[in-house]
Amino acid sequence: QVQLVESGGGSVQAGGSLRLSCAASGYTYSSNCMGWFRQAPGKEREGVAVIYTGGGSTYYADSVKGRFTISQDNAKNTVYLQMNSLTPEDTAMYYCAAGPTYGLAPEDYNYWGQGTQVTVSS
Repeated sequence: QVQLVESGGGSVQAGGSLRLSCAASGYTYSSNCMGWFRQAPGKEREGVAVIYTGGGSTYYADSVKGRFTISQDNAKNTVYLQMNSLTPEDTAMYYCAAGPTYGLAPEDYNYWGQGTQVTVSS
């Protein structure tokens, strides 16, 4: 059974930082893609960042480029999202997901975590 468990969300002030973690189990972690997505109330789920676990290639949405960094610890089957210079517009539920496709389209991912809330106050 595939499980993705996110942690690290919370409340911060604008300009602050948070680091999210996503631990994967029951899944062939290597040579697949792990992505971070977010969904704010009343908005569609959007891709934030993706990493190819086989080689470490990364890709980011323009809205977070230069502020967020996705990384991995293959020994722990864990993916991280370091979020810096947070703004209120980053407030959302953040999800990690796993799938075979290197991209930011939610429909390309097969497995999802339960989400972790990030709230940024001004």
